[in-house]
Amino acid sequence: MTKETRGAGRVFQRKGSRFWWIQYSHRGRVFRESSQSDDRRKAAGLLRQRLGEIAVGRHAPDAERVTFEDLVRMVTDDYRLNGRRSLRRVEQAFTHLRSAFATDRALDLTTDRLTGYARARIEEGAATATVANELAALKRGFSLALRSGRLLHRPAFPSIRIDNARTGFFEEPEFRALAGQLQPYLRAPITFAYLTGWRIPSEILPLRWAQVDLSAGVVRLEPGTTKNREGRTFPVAALPELAELLKSQRVLTDEEERRQGAIIPWVFHRGGQRIRDFRDAWARACKRAGLVGMIPHDFRRTAVRNLERAGVPRSVAMKLVGHKTESIYRRYAIVSERDLAEGVAKLASLRERPAGSAKVVPLRSDTVVGHSGDRDDGTAMEA
Repeated sequence: MTKETRGAGRVFQRKGSRFWWIQYSHRGRVFRESSQSDDRRKAAGLLRQRLGEIAVGRHAPDAERVTFEDLVRMVTDDYRLNGRRSLRRVEQAFTHLRSAFATDRALDLTTDRLTGYARARIEEGAATATVANELAALKRGFSLALRSGRLLHRPAFPSIRIDNARTGFFEEPEFRALAGQLQPYLRAPITFAYLTGWRIPSEILPLRWAQVDLSAGVVRLEPGTTKNREGRTFPVAALPELAELLKSQRVLTDEEERRQGAIIPWVFHRGGQRIRDFRDAWARACKRAGLVGMIPHDFRRTAVRNLERAGVPRSVAMKLVGHKTESIYRRYAIVSERDLAEGVAKLASLRERPAGSAKVVPLRSDTVVGHSGDRDDGTAMEA
């Protein structure tokens, strides 16, 4: 074996090979790579290049072996490690991505291919927000690979304009009509959502009695259990309808516990079992109530609008419903046609007043009339 040592690496020839090879160490591992040339000077140049890349942190010897599935694994491991509630949504995103990129290496996922994937998904009928979320999951995989040193660059991801801001909300009669079509076990959490604006899947359905203090009249969400990771308190005693709802749930739960001979930790349950998926029941109730197209998340917009109507200070309203930033809160502060009509009616009422109906306050006899620099006795004041 012929060899030549250069710094932290060496150039050598393998027995039976006409090409020169290079060897170098990186992060405690030894790498050997063919120069694909029988010219020793070219091999030495490749070695210098690799050593230079290592010196500036721009060397990823495993980059060509990183696959799409490696990116998926890095993202799902990261989500599990950090206890992210959106893990299921990310897994669904990768299910669609896998249909296009399952056998590819990370280096094969170019900007052109990503753009083609997005276009094809949208043409299939997928919502732009859904496609954007899928690409965001893949982009996260590239970011993790970059951070770990397994890749050196990330392709430019296509930008997708999302114009899907919902404006749905429930007027009081609409909510009552929907509630009348739901079974009692669902009517209770839906009513809680209507009154509080809390998130149904992550905040209401998992709610435990340990978080409810009926004597103090409050319900608490502990820090780390909400979407924005902040705790929250709702003073239910100040809202009689909500207080009565929870008292009724407590009575119902006590009866069910006696029947089963077991403790039921959930505030809202079906025969003692936690409620997890109610999409079918929701769709049927909305259809019977003539509210097709409404979604449970519309209760958040409804609660925000009701708080605005009641004149609740914005900072207080944000704390009650769990909005961390005012920009997000404003997206939920939907104004209805009735609100607009009431505003215009107030303007009309003002304009219908007689021209001379404004109250005139007579001036006192000693009030200064004229320029601010004149005295009431007619003499000029000194500057």
